Amino acid sequence: MRDLHPMKPNLDVLKPEIELYLEEMGMAVFYGYSRPLDAAPIVYWDCEQYPDYRLFVQSARAADAKIIVFHQREFFSDQVDDAIERLNACELPPQESRHFEDRLNETRANEGSVCAIELSFDHEGRVFLFDLRTEWFEEFSDLLDEIQLLTAEPSDGNDSPITGYFSRN
Repeated sequence: MRDLHPMKPNLDVLKPEIELYLEEMGMAVFYGYSRPLDAAPIVYWDCEQYPDYRLFVQSARAADAKIIVFHQREFFSDQVDDAIERLNACELPPQESRHFEDRLNETRANEGSVCAIELSFDHEGRVFLFDLRTEWFEEFSDLLDEIQLLTAEPSDGNDSPITGYFSRN
C-alpha cells in the first residue's frame, strides 16, 4: 500500500540529483526563472501523489521534449521581514499578531535553503509543470495567504466590476 502523505525530500540534496538525472537522460537544461502562470495554459504535475521527478522527466521524454526549464528558489529571511511588516499593518489584537509572528520567525532557520524546485517543458501549446516545495515553505506560503486576506481591502458589498452604470431591464 502506497503512503498517501509521502514525506517531502530535502530539496538541497535533491537539486544536484535532479541535475545529474537530467544529464543522464540526455535532456538539455535551461536554468530559468519560475514560469509565468499567465503565459500559456499550464498542466500541473501531481507532486502530492507522485513526488518523484524521474516520472515527470520520463513524461517529458515521451512527449519528445528536448529541453527542461529548471528553476530553484532559495529562501531568505527578508521574506519573513516583509511578511511581518504586512502583518503589522493589519492591526490585529497583540496575542493573535504575536502568534503569526512566532510562526513566521520559525522559518528563519531555513535561511539559504532551497524551498522549491520547478521543472517544466512545453508541449503542444501547454506548459507542463512539476513544482515541488518543502513542507515548511508550503506552511510559510499559507501564512502569507492568511496575512494577505487580513490586509485585503474590505468589500463595500458591490462586486460589480463597472461602477456608475445601471440596467433598465
